[in-house]
This record gives sequence, C-alpha cells and structure tokens, in this order.
Amino acid sequence: QVQLVESGGGLVQPGGSLSLSCAVSGSIFNIYDMGWYRQAPGKQRELVATITSRGSTKYPDSVKGRFTISRDNAKKTVYLQMNSLKPEDTAVYYCNADIWPVGMTRRQYWGSGTQVTVSS
Repeated sequence: QVQLVESGGGLVQPGGSLSLSCAVSGSIFNIYDMGWYRQAPGKQRELVATITSRGSTKYPDSVKGRFTISRDNAKKTVYLQMNSLKPEDTAVYYCNADIWPVGMTRRQYWGSGTQVTVSS
C-alpha cells in the first residue's frame, strides 16, 4: 500500500522559515513528478511547487524566490524549504506524487496534509 506522509508544519512568525518533508512508503516501481499544493480556508487547492524525477522545478509567482522544492530519489522523499513566510502562506500543505506502484496502475497519490500557520 502506497502512503505519503508529510511532516514539518507548524506556527512561524512572518519572515520566518519552515521546512516540510514528505516520505513515500510502499512497494514502488517508479516515482515521477512530485509536488506540493496548499489549501487555505475557503479557497481552492493551489499548486506551490513541482519537481520532476530529474530535478526540474516549477513555481507560481506567489512563492517564486521564497520557496525551494527538492527531492531525494533514493529516500523517496520530497522537501519544501519555505523562507520569508507571509501570513497569506497560511494553509494546509499537501504532498503529491505521480507513482507507479509494483503490480498496480500508475496514478496520483496525496498525503493527508500538514498545517502551516504564519502569524505574529
């Protein structure tokens, strides 16, 4: 059974930093694109960052220059370093991965989310 488990959320003051991680467990044939999304109360889930298996990254303008996504393929883990955090970054952050499990069909998987709150 494939699972994505996020960690690292919490409360931080504006201008501060947080680091998130998401580890994939289970019997995996291959992991393709990985990413982070977020959802604030009353808003739709939005893309935060994506990274291909070869390390190419994409960010929306709202986080570009402040957030950095990275991955360790050997550890089946994706990371999100968040700097210069703003109150509008407050949301539940979800890990996403395009995974081909052993003996199963390739599809998107989601973590259960981790809360990030930016407040003084």
